[in-house]
This record gives sequence, C-alpha cells and structure tokens, in this order.
Amino acid sequence: MRLLDRLTRLLLPAETPIADYPFVASDIALYRRTAHADASLLDAQTWDDMLLPQYSAQLARATSIFGQQELHRRLHADGGAVGASAVRVRTLAQDAGLRQRLQEACSGLRRADREVSATLFGAVLPSAPRWAALLPWLPLGLLLSVLLALVTGVVALWGVVVVLWMASMAVQVRYHEAVEAWGRSLATLQQMLRAHSLLAALDDPLTAGLRADAAQAGKLNRKLAQSAAGNLPGVREYRDWLWQMNVRHYFDSRDAVRSHLEFLRSSFQRVAALEADLALARHLAQTPRYCWAEQCGAVTLERVVHPLLAQAEPLSFALAGQGAFISGQNGIGKSTLLRTVGLNLIVARAFGFCYAEQALTPLLPVYSSMQSEDALEGGESLYIAELRRARELLALAERAPAVYIIDEIFRGTNHLESISAAAAVLHTLSQQGTVIVSSHNLVLAPLLAERLTPWCVSRVGDGLQVAPGVLADTNGIALLAARGFDHAISRKAGHVFDWLSAQAHGPQTQQAAASVLR
Repeated sequence: MRLLDRLTRLLLPAETPIADYPFVASDIALYRRTAHADASLLDAQTWDDMLLPQYSAQLARATSIFGQQELHRRLHADGGAVGASAVRVRTLAQDAGLRQRLQEACSGLRRADREVSATLFGAVLPSAPRWAALLPWLPLGLLLSVLLALVTGVVALWGVVVVLWMASMAVQVRYHEAVEAWGRSLATLQQMLRAHSLLAALDDPLTAGLRADAAQAGKLNRKLAQSAAGNLPGVREYRDWLWQMNVRHYFDSRDAVRSHLEFLRSSFQRVAALEADLALARHLAQTPRYCWAEQCGAVTLERVVHPLLAQAEPLSFALAGQGAFISGQNGIGKSTLLRTVGLNLIVARAFGFCYAEQALTPLLPVYSSMQSEDALEGGESLYIAELRRARELLALAERAPAVYIIDEIFRGTNHLESISAAAAVLHTLSQQGTVIVSSHNLVLAPLLAERLTPWCVSRVGDGLQVAPGVLADTNGIALLAARGFDHAISRKAGHVFDWLSAQAHGPQTQQAAASVLR
C-alpha cells in the first residue's frame, strides 16, 4: 500500500506553494476565546487605542494562523509564562541558522486556510451516527442489485437499484458541504501534525518537548489521511459517489479526532508556541532598539520608541508611586507618547521586552480611553460615549490594580463641566490604579497634583524630552495665524485668553485647587 501511495504521489501535481491565507480578526481571536476565555487583560477599546491590530500584523509576517493565534493570546494574557518563552526567543534572535531551520519545519503551517482551535477547544465533535456503519454496504448492495437485475431480468429489481442509487445520491448531497469544510480542517490538522514531527526531528533543545510523542503525531497524521490513489484524476469522483469514501472518511476521521483530542490540543499549543517564539525572534532580529524588561512596581522607560513609527523620536519616561498628568503644545506628540508607553507596557507583560534601551515595568493590565467618538447609528453623542468609557474604567478599577492611559477626557461637553467631571473621575481612578493622562485643560494639573505628577513634553534642540512641570507657553492661538486666520481673529482670541487666564489663575483659585478634591 505504501508503494502504491509513493507511485501515485509521483503522478500527482506538486504541493501548492505557500500563500498566507488572510484570516479575519475574529478567526485569530478564536483560540483565546475558546481555550482561555477568562484570561484576557485587554478590552476591545484598548486593543484599538493602542494600535494592536497593526502591531500584531507586523509581528505575524510569514506566520501561520497557529502562531498568530498564540501571539494574540499572549497579548491578552497575564504574562505568567513569559519566562520560558523569553529564553527561547533570546536564543532564536541570536541564531539565524536555527531560525531558518525552524522556519522550514513550520513552513507547511502557512498553507492552512482553516481555523481549527474552535474544533479542538470548542464544543466536542458529535460521534458518527449509527447508520454510518451501513455505508460500506450501500455500494455493494447497489452493484449486487444491478448484477441481479441484468442476470435475472426481473423488472422489480430495477426499482431496488433506483432506490439504492437515490439513497447514495442523498448521502452525498446531504453531507457534501460538511465533507468539504471538514476536509479543510483536516488538512490544517495534518499540517500541524507534520510540523510537530519535523520540529521534533531537529537536533536542538528548543524542540525537545515535541520528541516524546512525535511518533504518535506521525501515526495520527497517517490515520487522518486518505489514500493518495484516491486523488488521481477521475478516481476521486468514482470513489466518492459510488463507494461513499468521502463520507465514510468524514465520519471515521472525525471519530479519530475525538478520540485523540487531548493529544491534538497539546500538539496545537506546543507547535503554536514555537512558531510564535520564532515570529518574535525574527521580529527582534530586525529591530534596532529593544531591551528585556525587568519587573518592577514602578514604570521606567529609557529612550523608548513606538515600533510602528519608522522615524520615532526616543523619549525617557518614569513614574514612581504616582500617575502622571502630561501637557504639551499642540502637535508635540502627547498622544504618541501615551500610545508608546501603553503599547510597551502591554508588550513587556506579554512578551518580556520593550522598545527601549532600559525598562522597568509592572505586570499590570493596561486599559485606555483615547478614541471615543459620536456613534450616529447608536444615537450616542461624544460625551455619552466618553461617560460610558469612564464608567467602564471605574468598574475595571474595582476589580484589580491596572494602568489607565487617557487622552483628552470629556471633550464632548462645555469647558467647566469637562474639567469638573474629568477631575472627579481621574482622582477616583488614581486612587485605585496608575493613571497616565494628557490634557489641554491645564487647570487639571493643580487639581490633581496630589495624585498625578505633572510632566511636560517639549522640544529641546532636535529632540523631545519629558520633564517635570506644566506647559507654560501654549500655541493654540499662535496656530491661528500659522494656519491662515486673519490677524484680527488672533488678536481677539488673545484678549479672551488673557481674561480667562486671569480668572483661572488668581491667588484664591490656586489656593483652593489643592483642597477641592479632598
């Protein structure tokens, strides 16, 4: 039989080239949602605010659905198992030859065009129906009926032939779509088992964990496969429509998956983990600035950058025991700083490294509020959306400590109410977690000084720096003239600004600010 399979493979077309299938975000998230539903430390808004879809796509280049799903899971996880992964990633990042060998062993995974984590970790597959045991007898009964009808000439036998033929067609029609879909899932599982065997065959300590059951992976792979002879031109249709081999294999292979489910789950986890480590190592080998983060209760990021910015300007940022109120001129990069800090904290927790020269980071969840917008289809105004998000953050703060990244809170209402609501929410939130907030409402700085250290982003020479203090020289009115507004408008705006500043920064206001939230 093996000789026949080898001969038929010579007649079959060559294996299809690698073409990374464009899986949608919901498919990539299925592994985390089915196998680790209670372990997420990110919510949907933070995922989008921190540009994690774009970052994940950068990490996952030349990576199959298995590695993508594991990377996605780690970004949501608590970082408890990051140590073992970090050792493997360090080794791979420094050894281009080993990366190449692992890449070749994993290359078949990228031919997968079906997500299988839901099959392995979701609802248990149903067992084959009892009548499936009769399928081998259906074609035999049909052929025997035809033979008897021809030999005996009994007309009634042709009625039996028609009934059996219709039954055979009904089985094919009923299960055609299920068989085709399962065939894609089965092909993906076979690629996983093949990668398991190939990785185990590598003489390296990194793949030693796959060797003990590599023989079982190869045996199960062969059990799930159909005979190669059945794929010869013209043979497949004859085999399926007459002998019901596709439906029989559908039920048999599904039962085989059910009976080997624990092993398949374990194989999935180990193969996906190795491919995810390979993706991270390949990424770091091409990254000019990164370091391995040390766990600490405070936050220290020396010359940190955002990995999605090609010409990112490095900044140093540190917190010790308090949150931060960040100010700066329009367009200076406050929002970029928030995303840089937030993404690096998430990456440090998930993978163990940062895009910095030195990093001390806490193993805390990160939640953000940066992109609240009007929702016309839901009838939700900007302010209502901001209130909803603020309430979500306060609810999260009641569960466990976290880091909260907030940009321009409560833009959707008038100036006085915006400051009042922002001060109340930020003060309460800072009592239960670490708040890093940026705002153009500078009056918030003295109101929150007891909880949030004021920091100012400014340009010094050709670079940026984050230094203690509050922005002194605003540029919002100056930008009116720079953007083509009439001089009279700029002058009027300046007069109003001077009057408002005198009202807001009088001696009594300064004295009251420190105690108003006590």
